[in-house]
Amino acid sequence: MPVNVPDKLPAIKLLQEENIFVMDESRAAHQDIRPLRIVILNLMPLKVTTETDLLRLLSNSPLQIEIDFLKMKGHTSKNTSSEHMQQFYRNFDALKNKKYDGMIITGAPVELLPFEEVDYWEEMKEILDWAEHHVYSSLFICWAAQAGLHHYYKIPKYELPRKIFGVFEHTHTNSQLPILRGFDDVFYMPHSRHTEIRAEDIEKVEGLEVIVSSKEAGVAVVKAKNGRQLFITGHSEYSRHTLDKEYKRDLAKKLPIDIPVNYYPGNDPSQIPQMRWGSTANMLFSNWLNYYVYQETPFNLEEIS
Repeated sequence: MPVNVPDKLPAIKLLQEENIFVMDESRAAHQDIRPLRIVILNLMPLKVTTETDLLRLLSNSPLQIEIDFLKMKGHTSKNTSSEHMQQFYRNFDALKNKKYDGMIITGAPVELLPFEEVDYWEEMKEILDWAEHHVYSSLFICWAAQAGLHHYYKIPKYELPRKIFGVFEHTHTNSQLPILRGFDDVFYMPHSRHTEIRAEDIEKVEGLEVIVSSKEAGVAVVKAKNGRQLFITGHSEYSRHTLDKEYKRDLAKKLPIDIPVNYYPGNDPSQIPQMRWGSTANMLFSNWLNYYVYQETPFNLEEIS
């Protein structure tokens, strides 16, 4: 079954060109099933790119999914047109009375700021508190993972001496966990961040568990509340060329940036990047949807508490 998205969303055409089946609202209205309801708080600057990356993974499932896009009321996107934001995104006030099977909160380019100095932090806290009672399972990505762990569990973040940038080897603690079902013993995930969370802080909090880590990139996935919260510090949702675009963007700005690790063949940026994490990303999102959302959420969403 396809992912159900708003009519005319630009990601529809991009995904159809990849032979990925995406259903718009008009067609989905004629199917007599209850779709999973997923809300995406997209904090990334390039909204359409992130929408496409996430929908590509969410559509790799036999489940029909209904998507709402959420934006911060107190923040204006500088890299996405106001027309796009008005057409496809809703403020929190418009969605806060609804309940959802799942929620995804993306990364954001604010990781070097203290949380309290982020211009939408107060609204972010309100959404995080709301999610505990209105969303069955939440997936937090990169900065959102750090923000969620800080807000819910007082886990600090630490600035790194140099950006973690590239595609890194990871291992897991327990292949029997539903979220890790089908994973190889060693697998890859991209990272692109200037800060980190540390395992020793996670271990002090009852109910938090590091389930994926990397020798080079550190803590990668933290599980809480039996999977109702999953915090991912990397970017498994990235497409093949995302790190390439980030690298060349920073070079053009003359920012200090290393060639992304384990990415270009022969470490040569003129080569087409190698896709090492695609199967892992598909399993991660499929497992989340199946085992932590579809099989666990009450049929009547009003029963979520």
